[in-house]
Amino acid sequence: MEKAKQPAFSADDGKAIANFKAQTDHATKFIPTWVKVAVAIALGLGTMVGWKRIVVTVGEKIGKQHLTYGQGASAEVVAMLTIGAADMYGLPVSTTHVLSSGVAGAMAANGSGLQWGTVRSLVLAWVLTLPASIALAAGLYWVFRAVF
Repeated sequence: MEKAKQPAFSADDGKAIANFKAQTDHATKFIPTWVKVAVAIALGLGTMVGWKRIVVTVGEKIGKQHLTYGQGASAEVVAMLTIGAADMYGLPVSTTHVLSSGVAGAMAANGSGLQWGTVRSLVLAWVLTLPASIALAAGLYWVFRAVF
């Protein structure tokens, strides 16, 4: 409603709504420091362990030929713009998915061909990530609820 610039409420109601929004944001957008540290450590360890597999898959296994500098630059620029646009509009995106798709697009546009087995595996992983995460989180919730 703020973006539409059409006040549908009185000034007092607008102030009350703004105050409620500020309080809600303060309560819900807080991330404890230990959570930030734990996530940073988990991401760092995951990257340290799996970097080579990620690099080989993105750089060599999506297309039938190795990724060239031009294709890599194109994929990175597309990823940058896509992630930037998603951030601007508040949309959730996976940087890995965006970059892998950019590499596949650059390979296809260059005519170097795609390895459909790898592309199929990536798409399957993207599709299964959400339901698998939901099931895992639900299972862990019930385990923790029973234990604690």
